[in-house]
Amino acid sequence: MKLQVMQQPPAPRERLFAFGADALADVELLAICLGTGIPGVPVQQLASRLLTRFGGLSALLDSSPEQLLQEPGLGPARVAMLQALRGVVERFHSEQLRPGPVFASSKAVRGFLRSRLGPSRREIFACLFLDSRHRLIAFEPLFLGTVDRASVYPREVLRRSLELNAAALILAHNHPSGIAEPSSADIALTSSLRELLRQIDVALLDHLVVGSGVEVSLAERGLL
Repeated sequence: MKLQVMQQPPAPRERLFAFGADALADVELLAICLGTGIPGVPVQQLASRLLTRFGGLSALLDSSPEQLLQEPGLGPARVAMLQALRGVVERFHSEQLRPGPVFASSKAVRGFLRSRLGPSRREIFACLFLDSRHRLIAFEPLFLGTVDRASVYPREVLRRSLELNAAALILAHNHPSGIAEPSSADIALTSSLRELLRQIDVALLDHLVVGSGVEVSLAERGLL
């Protein structure tokens, strides 16, 4: 009778090389970034504790250096690494948007907005200003709100559109509650801005509401 030799499952780094980041859990990705644990604490245990403490990767990367430095196991070098990692994620999505028309890659637009707006605990209203070929001119958070409301001034949206010589816009805002369902106020604001922008020959292409890991397009809902 042959005994079957049971092999150890591939280590996270081996699975990362073989199958990409999607094959790893958040705790495994974070453990790879941290490199090693602290005395008496394996790195994956440290990663798990940090994710539990902050409530996930997005919230961890969105935390200030002061908050992170209070955590055991996170010295200045690791805090700098996490801050740099957040910057890399943002620039990755920004560069994906720049080479061609934005709507040639709605996935890139959604990923970009998720990284910029998703982690915020305050409501942010932002605009993607586009040229006549729908390439990104600028991404600007224009209005900051409380946990549930931002005051949006249409004249500021129009003013920035004219200053940047934008031909088209994508509006975006987040719901800190995590629920991306557009409210009646969101729909009314979108309709009002669309008409005002039309008067200065700027097309409103979409308005995306960013929730927890999901984005809702008002254009796709037929609400634009």
